[in-house]
Formats: sequence, structure tokens, C-alpha cells
Amino acid sequence: MHLFPTPRAPVGSHYPGGVNLADSAFLRACRRQPVPHTPVWFMRQAGRSLPEYLKVREGVPMLTACATPDLIVEITMQPVRRYGVDAAIFFSDIVVPLKAIGVDLDIKPGVGPVVADPIRDAEGLDVLRPLEPGDVSYVTESIRALTAELGGTPLIGFAGAPFTLGSYLIEGGPSKNHDRTKAMMYGEPRLWHELMERLSGIVTEHLRIQIEAGASAVQLFDSWVGAVAPDDYREFILPHTRRIFDSVAGVPRIHFGVGTGELLGVLGEAGADVVGVDWRVPLDEAARRVGPGKALQGNLDPAILLAPWEVVERKAREVLRRGEAAEGHVFNLGHGVLPSTDPDQLKRLTDLVHEHGR
Repeated sequence: MHLFPTPRAPVGSHYPGGVNLADSAFLRACRRQPVPHTPVWFMRQAGRSLPEYLKVREGVPMLTACATPDLIVEITMQPVRRYGVDAAIFFSDIVVPLKAIGVDLDIKPGVGPVVADPIRDAEGLDVLRPLEPGDVSYVTESIRALTAELGGTPLIGFAGAPFTLGSYLIEGGPSKNHDRTKAMMYGEPRLWHELMERLSGIVTEHLRIQIEAGASAVQLFDSWVGAVAPDDYREFILPHTRRIFDSVAGVPRIHFGVGTGELLGVLGEAGADVVGVDWRVPLDEAARRVGPGKALQGNLDPAILLAPWEVVERKAREVLRRGEAAEGHVFNLGHGVLPSTDPDQLKRLTDLVHEHGR
């Protein structure tokens, strides 16, 4: 097994109070190094299932919250305090960099991102100018404050992948089948690749800004790429994803999408150190599909947390058992925490993973 050496001063790792973040269980697992226990964090842990989150977000629009440093810091810290997870995830949204460069969009409750003027032709690309650090100064300010407060807990920065962002821009909002997106991809490949190139540049800069501010790892969310066949992924998406990961080397990079069981092999080729797996594929089978040289993240079905604790415990132990087939394993859900999840279930699950995975 090829292991990452433990770096003395890795990019994105800081030493507040003399703490070496590179020795954290989360970063060690991402680098496929021995760990004292299986690390765990939860996608959407900073958010809607927590009463303290609902309290501070009351009356505050999502994109306003994502641009307010005090709120960002507080919401990011809430699950770390409550659950004792091994990593914090930066509170934001994948459309934040698009909003920052002037795209006319909003996040509508119960709907998701809605774009006022969808991109359907070459002229529509003009709105996608390069992202500059000054466009998201609140991100830098928030991450610097968070790294000081988190101490030995790593902070994960993130961004949306070009396909998923592109789908929102083309469709004008969430889409069940991504019909217009695929129509452009297949019917206007030159326009498609130009769109992907512009989005790749924006995403890369957004991740760099977070890393330079102090994020210890980054995750690329390609939430809807499971709608694409493997051969189409290779032709229309892989070159752009690979460009992003190649441009942010130096910290552990995580790649995640929903419904990507048939894509796990090609996702493993995109350049990430960790491949996120949703709940549809057991981790031992996922390890086989992804291939050697990668850690895995996942993959308890979020809906299981709505069941009685004995069910959660049994299913979590199965995930941990199957995760032993991976060269490194970060326990997580197969997608985000559901709004109706009891926070006590997540606390018990965190404790179980830490104890079982020692």
C-alpha cells in the first residue's frame, strides 16, 4: 500500500496552539495513513436539523447567511460542539461563487437555486467572468476566524462541480432529468466545453481561496452527475474535473456525487484522494470499483437515522465493517443530513463510530 508521508507543514494545515492538524484522524484517513479511530463527519451537519441553526437563521435568507462571517463561523461550529465530529464543513452553498460574480440567482426555500436568466447560448456565457478573491472576502475572513477557533479540528472547504453548477445555470433551477443540460452537452459540444471551462476556472479559484485562508481539505460536490453515463462522463466532464483537482493539489481532495455507482471507476481517475460513495453501493464493492490508491468516504443512508437506534447501530456497524476493505475510510452519510433527523441520533452515531473504529 502506498501511503502519503506525514508532511511537516502541509498546505492548508495550521498549528493553532501548537496543534499539528496533519495528525488529525480525518486528515490521516484521507491520506490513507493509520488512524487512532475511524473519523466521522456528516454532509449537511451544519444546518437544518439543528435547533440552534434554525434559531440563528430565523428571518435570514440563505445567501445572506452565506455572506455574513459571524453567522458562517457560528453555524460551522455548531455541529462540532454538539457532536464532536472529526472535521468541520464550511457553511456555505455551491452557488455562492456564481452569485459573487454577478449571476442573477437566489435560493428559494423548498425549491433550491433559481437562476433568473438561464444560459442557453454563447452570449449567455458573458456573465461568467473569473472569480477574484475580493468577490468573496467574507469567505477568507470566516475561514481565518474558524481555523483559530477549531484548534485541532480540520476545516473542509468545498465547491460545486462544473456539471452540477452548469445544470442549474442551463435549466434555470433544480431539474429531475437534466434535459436541457444533456441537450447542450450532446448537441452543442463546443458551447458545452466552453461553459465547463469557465466554471472550472471559477471553481478552482474558489477552492484556492479557501485553502489559502486555512481550509485543511476540500470537497468537490458533483451532486447531479449520476445522471450521466460513464462514457459521456469521460468525454464531457472528466477533463474539467481533472483540471480542478490538479490545480488544488497540496491538501486532501474529496470527490462526491449522488447516484454515481456506475461512475465510481471514472471518478477515481479524476484526481481526488478520497472518493465519496452514496448509500447505493456497499463500501467493499466501491473499493473494488474505485481501485487502489484512494480512500473512501461514506456511506450510511441518511434515512436510516429516522429509524430506531438499534437499526442505526446495526447499519452503521455494517458500513464500518465493509469500509475495512478501503485503504482509508472516513465515515459519513451517503448524502446530507435530512431536516427531520434527531440530533441525538447523530451524536450517538458519532460516538459509536469512534468507539467501534478504534
